[in-house]
Amino acid sequence: MDKIPYMIDDKQTCIDKKLRPLPRWIFMSRWLQAPLYIGLIVAQGVYVWQFWLELVHLISMMADKSMTETALMLVVLGLIDVVMISNLLVMVIVGGWETFVSRLELENHPDQPEWLSHVNAGVLKVKLATAIIGISSIHLLKTFINAASYDEKTLMWQTLIHITFVLSAVAIAYTEKLVTSAHKQH
Repeated sequence: MDKIPYMIDDKQTCIDKKLRPLPRWIFMSRWLQAPLYIGLIVAQGVYVWQFWLELVHLISMMADKSMTETALMLVVLGLIDVVMISNLLVMVIVGGWETFVSRLELENHPDQPEWLSHVNAGVLKVKLATAIIGISSIHLLKTFINAASYDEKTLMWQTLIHITFVLSAVAIAYTEKLVTSAHKQH
């Protein structure tokens, strides 16, 4: 039977090159995620377009002498929000593809993201949770800057949702720490 070399913990091991049909189909099913990641790339393109529209809006606002600092701050926070969501998309696209679909083979590439070398499903979850907290923080800040436009109920719910994101991220990070330390002990 054909064998191919496979590295596990710096030890050379051999695995069967030919998988049985069912395991091969199960393993190949990961490629069904490819259109999902391509769709996220398209969504990132939409966010780039949104960023440019907001930037043009900001530049046009500069000509308006009656523009307030609050209005300027809200537009800039909108730009930051778009960038943070775009960063989240990059993490999901690159990290998700590398973790769940196929290796990107970026080793020694000058543009390889530092975090990609040690990404796994747990690390990706923690990174995504913290990115969501950042995005939620920007939304909450925009709401508080423009608090007079919102009722108390909206302010309360947005704050509670943000706190829920923070607590969820802490729980995910703690769980990942427990799982990682349990794996190191074995």
